[in-house]
Amino acid sequence: MAQMYFYYSAMNAGKSTTLLQSSFNYRERGMTPVIFTAAIDDRFGKGKVSSRIGLEEEAELFGDSDDLYVRLQSMAADGKIDCVLIDECQFLTKTQVYQLTEVVDKLDIPVLCYGLRSDFRGELFEGSQYLLAWADKLVELKTICHCGRKANMVIRQDETGRAIADGDQVEIGGNDRYVSVCRTHYKDALGR
Repeated sequence: MAQMYFYYSAMNAGKSTTLLQSSFNYRERGMTPVIFTAAIDDRFGKGKVSSRIGLEEEAELFGDSDDLYVRLQSMAADGKIDCVLIDECQFLTKTQVYQLTEVVDKLDIPVLCYGLRSDFRGELFEGSQYLLAWADKLVELKTICHCGRKANMVIRQDETGRAIADGDQVEIGGNDRYVSVCRTHYKDALGR
């Protein structure tokens, strides 16, 4: 019986690396995974999942208006799908998370989602909120703060390296804009 998994963490914990390893494992066994990534995040090129350690693979894109159940149902009709891997799943909508539960429950295809739990304000992303509520399995991938403690928060920085407390929830960036820290250093950076 298929299940939905949510692998979550702060930035730079190896989510994309873990997704690419899962894809490799399926392919190595002669199985067919389908990878999706958010169309909004084109830091490494459109339709690619890339890790900081140099691994990359082509991916289908999803945007806010895509019906993932219909797309995957159509893909499954054209050929076997053994697993669905979603990178940057924090950008899923509530409706899309529900559609992915339908992929699991009706098509009996496992769905593995990888993404951030919360944003730079310490608030849940919509996709993450519903994955936390509806996924069958929750797995935290860990990374560390500069102090050595577990990093579970993300700071957005301006061009001078100062922490930013307000702004749009989504601003695509990498190590140039975001730093993963423990809760204590998150509060310190924002003066809380």
